[in-house]
Amino acid sequence: MKSSILAVFIFLVTGCAVQRNTSASLPHPAAPLSIEQLKFLDVYELPFELQYKSTWVGGLSGIDYDRSGDQYFIISDERSATSPSRFYTARIKISGNKIDTLFFTGVQTLKMANGKTFPSLKEGAQEAADPESIRFNPTTNRLIWSSEGDRAERNGIINIKDPWIWEMDLQGHYRDSFALPSNMHVHTTEKGPRVNGVFEGLAFTGDYRHLFVSVEEPLFEDGPKADVDYAGAPVRILKYDAVSRKPVTQYAYLLDAVARKPDPATAFRVNGISEIMAIDAHRLLVMERSFSIGNSYCTIKIYEADLDGSTDVSGKNGLHIDKTYRPASKRLLLNMNDLGRYIDNVEGITLGPKLANGHYSLLLISDNNFSREQKTQVFLFEIIP
Repeated sequence: MKSSILAVFIFLVTGCAVQRNTSASLPHPAAPLSIEQLKFLDVYELPFELQYKSTWVGGLSGIDYDRSGDQYFIISDERSATSPSRFYTARIKISGNKIDTLFFTGVQTLKMANGKTFPSLKEGAQEAADPESIRFNPTTNRLIWSSEGDRAERNGIINIKDPWIWEMDLQGHYRDSFALPSNMHVHTTEKGPRVNGVFEGLAFTGDYRHLFVSVEEPLFEDGPKADVDYAGAPVRILKYDAVSRKPVTQYAYLLDAVARKPDPATAFRVNGISEIMAIDAHRLLVMERSFSIGNSYCTIKIYEADLDGSTDVSGKNGLHIDKTYRPASKRLLLNMNDLGRYIDNVEGITLGPKLANGHYSLLLISDNNFSREQKTQVFLFEIIP
């Protein structure tokens, strides 16, 4: 059932806000978590035509919480179609287990290594970005963000663009990049990553010494995509040394089947990892997102995945055939279908501030694909230890 817009937005000099009320106290530093359950508390919806500083607020595909500054970084996946590729800063005030206020405090343009803004696909497909995830590193006061690259016909030619993981300052200026493993390069042949199925998720460990990066769908070499009648499609989670920015390990994670049949039966359907969040040095929250044409909502599942004891598959190809490896274990924490409400294209997840009872909050955000038929939703959960 589709939810109604929860508040009326008031445009302020410092941001556009929907006000219902009080500020939250600054949370304590994050710590390794024990998660027994994710309890739904609230959902908050942004208007479709929301504007902030001459940009269209939509396509929100990644979110991260800066605990010391009590602010959120939110990245848009727009490929400079209406405004240059960008990320926002925002504040989300929680009171009484409800999201009372969400207001944007800034917007920064993502910059290429040469300092210029990214062009649109029409203006320059070879340089265009496809932003997906964003994470803040308080030890460096910098941001990490990912782009999926490209492998599609653009303007009459096949555009081949590698995915990337870049470091930038808080104004969006390029500062460095993470090394790309050889099997993550995009090719014209069916080798390497699939189009729109690469670096969807980023997650720092608590000490910020390592960065996990999730691949949304299987590499071509690792077999077919997940399907209605195919569970266990292997995708890869990369582990990086966050200081040297070099890859250390690759792990296999086995996807669920596509949740619902498409209509017609041959139409588009997908299940893949849309985002990850680290719990500790080897445990991750993994968000699987499934969608099929003919269904109005997505199936979003959140698993606790444990990489401890998993095999390093960096040198392995054909993970669907060669199964002499141990994949990550997974434990279902939440199927959002069970909430009994409309769930859109959820792509972002972050640990939030502590709630009044001392438990941590968890926030999720959805990407509306700049479509009037979809919604930008912010979900609030309580982590039950």
